[in-house]
Amino acid sequence: MKNRRTHPKYSIINVQGLVLIYLLLTVLTILFFRSTISSLLETGSIPEPQSLMAFFIIPAVLLVFLAVSIMDMARDFVGQLPWGRFQAKLVFYFVITVVLAAMPVVLLTNLAVGELLKFWRTIDVDSAMDAAQGFAMDTYSLNMEKLEAKVRNGDFDIAENSEAQTLPREVSGIQDFSLRAGGIWAERDFLGDESLRLPSPPLRQQGFAPRELPRDADVIRYVLNPDADHIRVITWRLREGFNRDLETIENERARFLIIDSIKYNIERLLVFYYGVFFLPAILMTLIIAFSFARRITSPIRNLTEATRKVTEGDFSIQILPRKGDELALLVRSFNAMVRELENSRAALVKTEKISIWQTMAEQLAHEIKNPLTPIRLSAERMLRRWQNEPEKIGEILENSMLAIIQETEGLATLLTEFRTLSKPMEPSRSWTEIRGLAEEAIEPYRASHPGVDFDIGNVEKGISIKIDRHRLGQILTNLIINAIDAMEGTGLIEIRTDLIKKQARRYCRLSIRDSGKGISEEDAKNIFTPYFTTKKSGTGLGLPIVERIVNEHGGAIWFDSARGTGTTFYIDLPTDENSYEAKEP
Repeated sequence: MKNRRTHPKYSIINVQGLVLIYLLLTVLTILFFRSTISSLLETGSIPEPQSLMAFFIIPAVLLVFLAVSIMDMARDFVGQLPWGRFQAKLVFYFVITVVLAAMPVVLLTNLAVGELLKFWRTIDVDSAMDAAQGFAMDTYSLNMEKLEAKVRNGDFDIAENSEAQTLPREVSGIQDFSLRAGGIWAERDFLGDESLRLPSPPLRQQGFAPRELPRDADVIRYVLNPDADHIRVITWRLREGFNRDLETIENERARFLIIDSIKYNIERLLVFYYGVFFLPAILMTLIIAFSFARRITSPIRNLTEATRKVTEGDFSIQILPRKGDELALLVRSFNAMVRELENSRAALVKTEKISIWQTMAEQLAHEIKNPLTPIRLSAERMLRRWQNEPEKIGEILENSMLAIIQETEGLATLLTEFRTLSKPMEPSRSWTEIRGLAEEAIEPYRASHPGVDFDIGNVEKGISIKIDRHRLGQILTNLIINAIDAMEGTGLIEIRTDLIKKQARRYCRLSIRDSGKGISEEDAKNIFTPYFTTKKSGTGLGLPIVERIVNEHGGAIWFDSARGTGTTFYIDLPTDENSYEAKEP
């Protein structure tokens, strides 16, 4: 039994591959956003397009896969294949579902980003940072003014202050330096916070000392010159964490400037995100839709093709469903039905064969009975004459014997044709040139039927087919005799050949046309039925024998006929494909 295995026609990339691509995209998304956002927050700009081209490879490949799937489905749809429309509907419904599911997310995302950008662009970061920095500098200037006023009005003698063991609230330290031999300044006295002690005077002349960080963090230093070899440094404490806060303002100003520049790149970043990450997800969803549509329609396609085979008479077809087929139950039911049909057909064929042979036996018995009657009558006539008038038997002997011989020859012919029709044929094939054989077949009838014109001008020379030469001659003889009988001995018989190609095979088409009375529609239905004949002396086996010879040589026979215009029999016989140039029929 011939088995037909289903081969579901999935998309050129399977679901496992799509899942792998999805995971890869997820990893790339995480890595990309980590690196891109970090770079964006540090520099305020997205990477150059050249460095982002690698991310577009996967969407490009998926677009190719999707295009192939669309063309494949379109070919089935345009070809009006039974499963094409159903497959297109499945994909359409799937796409509509995906679009309806994705649309709110896309719209809400764009709306939210748009509103955030509008709000973001209303924030004046520069003004806020300038104001904060201005407040800090005003505070610093105010402390300088207060320190300078203290210096003008106050007495910062360490000896006096050390006796009281107190310093003004804003003053954190007082340090005196003396000039020694060699021009070296050395500390003479110190009062205050030890962490603010200096190894040497920060300035030689009177005034505010330049601030050095981290040495002068959160303090202001003022230098006094009580006399030429004496320097006094007064340390004024600012608010604790003043310098740290000032540095924070500067740092945040720089960061806000970067963030402020991002708003001009955020739209490009969104476009890139949708193009590289959101679009591939949509493409993968569509490809999965095509894959599932093909998976569902594949059993339907195989069932359709198998049903066509069954209608053509091939009941040995069986579909082997693949594991996981959604329509496996339907496929198994179809296989069971075909097996039942095969069993029923086998029983029917057996019954038909018995019926045919019974009919043929009845027809043969009838055909044999017909000549037996004149044979018996002739024999009885001779016997009676012999018994009653033996001296006069010679008067009827010749006629009676001729009748017996004639009827016996008819019986022999009938039995020969029946044997030819019933027994298996083993044709002895050899290369036979058709024109020469056609000339041999018509030659005996040129003299015996002078009223018939034979035209073989359209039988090309050199065309040969591999066939049993005797059987081909038998075909030509039967058809020529039938044509002569149909024309009642007067008319035209034309024989021609054409080289044709049907599907992948090449044939020689042999046609025999006559100008006879034609075949009626009622008789045409039974023209190849054994023992059916419209001739008084016919056996009804000639055309069935011709049909059998043609079939056993892998050919086909049919005819066209119209009442009053004649009949043309066509015979297609396979031939060597390398011996000639075949043409399309």
